[in-house]
Amino acid sequence: MNSISILVDSQFEGERIDRFLAFVFPASSRSYIQKAIESGGVLVNGSPVGKSYKIKAEDSVEYTPLEPVKLSVEAENIPLDIVYEDDDLLVVNKPKGMVVHPAPGNYNGTLVNALMYHCGDTLSGINGVLRPGIVHRIDKNTSGLLIVAKNDFAHKSLALQIKEHSFTREYRAVVTGHLKEQSGSVCAPIGRNPNDRKKMCVTEHNSKNAITHYEVIKQYEGYDYAKFRLETGRTHQIRVHMAYIGHPVAGDDVYSKPKPNELQLDGQCLHAAKIGFIHPRSGEYIEFEAELPEYFRKFLDTLKEY
Repeated sequence: MNSISILVDSQFEGERIDRFLAFVFPASSRSYIQKAIESGGVLVNGSPVGKSYKIKAEDSVEYTPLEPVKLSVEAENIPLDIVYEDDDLLVVNKPKGMVVHPAPGNYNGTLVNALMYHCGDTLSGINGVLRPGIVHRIDKNTSGLLIVAKNDFAHKSLALQIKEHSFTREYRAVVTGHLKEQSGSVCAPIGRNPNDRKKMCVTEHNSKNAITHYEVIKQYEGYDYAKFRLETGRTHQIRVHMAYIGHPVAGDDVYSKPKPNELQLDGQCLHAAKIGFIHPRSGEYIEFEAELPEYFRKFLDTLKEY
């Protein structure tokens, strides 16, 4: 593929090369960029560098994206709940328990396997072999809406909107205990947990700013049913923020110890209920909603009103 030359501005002085390129190319994941660096696809002042290289003002960076690799993930005829579809994108209502993209231990039965059967080869290739079309994702045990890009044009536009926090992302969740205020915000940076790399935590070390807005919809004995709006989109953001303030999401066995009555949930009671964005092609704002799934409604039915 053709290389791209970039002259580093002074505002990026001291930034890691992989983070810098992820900022410049928001449609490419950081892991994808790191693979390009490892393969020698990134030169600084004419010489290859490692992913932790700290760039300097006036550095000349030459970036050559990885050549597309033919996807080896198997297409599977798995039913999809498609809320919207056109030539550029799909909005899918993902069920609880479905993994978004293949990974060690989950190479079959994922949303990507289903998308490949439904879309064939009409998915964007920006995020690499295992994540065709995946612009953003939600956790395995979180249900709800996510957007899939069918081409690189749509992918780049949607990724930029996510980066600029212009997406509308609204969730529903049941949290343990009662929030002190009926509405409010949690503003606390989130980064990788240094003691468990599979978990995130509120930390000032190697973290990113994270803001979650909440509003209580209804109170039950021992629980609040609430609406959440993400201003930022960090990994596990709602789950981490709620656990941090002492009100973990019901059923979350990663960031809390679920109560006996929560075990029926088999994971967190969290649903991506609304998503809104500017359509890459038309420039119009569109918005979609997904009703509470059965598992969520059944759990609410077991609770007594407060």
